[in-house]
Amino acid sequence: MKKNIIAMNASIMIGLGSILAAPSVYAESISNLEKQKESIQDKRSGVESNISETEKKIDNLQDKQMTAEDQIAAIEAKIAESAKKIDAKNAEITQTKKEIEALKEEIKVLKERIAKRNEVLKERALSFQETGGDVNYLEVLFGSSSFGDLVDRVGAVATIAEADRDILKQHELDKKDLEEKQKAVETKLASLEVAKAELLEIQKQQKQQKQEKDALVKKLKQQTKQHEDEKMGLEEEKANLAAQEKAIKSAISLEHQRLAELEAARKKAAAEAKKRAEQEAAQAAAQAASQASQATETKKQSTSSGYSAKSNSSSSSSSQSSSNVSQAPAVSSGTFTRPSAGYVSSTMGERWNKQHAGIDIAASGTVPVVAAADGVVSRSYFSSTYGNVVFVTHSIGGQQWTTVYAHLSSRQVGEGAVVAKGQQVGIMGNTGHSFGQHLHFELHKGPWNYSKSNAVNPLNYINI
Repeated sequence: MKKNIIAMNASIMIGLGSILAAPSVYAESISNLEKQKESIQDKRSGVESNISETEKKIDNLQDKQMTAEDQIAAIEAKIAESAKKIDAKNAEITQTKKEIEALKEEIKVLKERIAKRNEVLKERALSFQETGGDVNYLEVLFGSSSFGDLVDRVGAVATIAEADRDILKQHELDKKDLEEKQKAVETKLASLEVAKAELLEIQKQQKQQKQEKDALVKKLKQQTKQHEDEKMGLEEEKANLAAQEKAIKSAISLEHQRLAELEAARKKAAAEAKKRAEQEAAQAAAQAASQASQATETKKQSTSSGYSAKSNSSSSSSSQSSSNVSQAPAVSSGTFTRPSAGYVSSTMGERWNKQHAGIDIAASGTVPVVAAADGVVSRSYFSSTYGNVVFVTHSIGGQQWTTVYAHLSSRQVGEGAVVAKGQQVGIMGNTGHSFGQHLHFELHKGPWNYSKSNAVNPLNYINI
């Protein structure tokens, strides 16, 4: 009898020991979750700093772009001004060429006039040669019949001589005028051509400057777009980290609740164990004779109860299995379960010159998508790339994990929801940047980030 009491007390103490040991496990889990929360807060701070730096880069690029665009506008104005000047020079050149044509006609007339004068002078020279030059004038003078006739003849000779001198002088003047006009027109035309060439060179340089500024603006726009995309990614990462922090807080709250419930159960179990020990000690002597029969009866009841529980468990399992077969993939053992039915249409790795950070599972019809493990929904929203997407944060053995379920046709859980392993979170679809119905599934050892540096291959953790 004494041995039976000792064995019974030992059994009670073992049960109490397991209950007493559990709080330390939950306390360690809470400590790990607190560390994860602090890590997420640090990462959020870093992401916010990166967003601020990216915004400064965008502002700087936009300032440079505005400056370049202002410079382009100024260059375009200069190009337009140069074009006007070139048009004006072309008009002057055209007018000068017309003047040259007119001058050619004048030159032609002058040449004819000079030729005629040359003929007159030649005749005079010939006459001088035939009459002996000055002798001819003397004969004219000496042949006068009277003094009056002499005076008239002297006047006539003087007039003829003066006329010859005038012809020679006009001849020289016309020749000089012709040469000056030719030189002036040629100089003017050459000057206009040089001015036009200079304007064309200036315009060429201005157009080259505009091309360079256009290329700069294009480059600045591309850089701005890259930084804006980076900012969007960082903002999405920030939102995800905030959601994950909220999920971790929810998980901590759940752990505290479980710890409180466990503490209450421990106290209740301890009180009941103490009461049972006292009752059994007081009744030990009186129950010695009936102890064997009670043990037999207890064994029968235990067998019956075990069979009933097994039967119920089998029935429940069968019902759940039947439900899973028609609604969702069966929940598997291990840390993670398969997130949906279908075949793997694309694995993790390089795809389209980009890193494919997860796997694609494709199937037709209405295909349920389930949580790969117990966790808290950190995000449930529509993304331009992911489409309808659900993020779930998990805390498993002190390690934070994040699963992503993308391109869903619909979402059936909201942010902050606590989901169980195998619980439906949505329906497979083709939303966002997607080609054909499939589930894009990502597994991250740690929080999700824009660079997806924590992504691991789901096929190494889940049997699909």
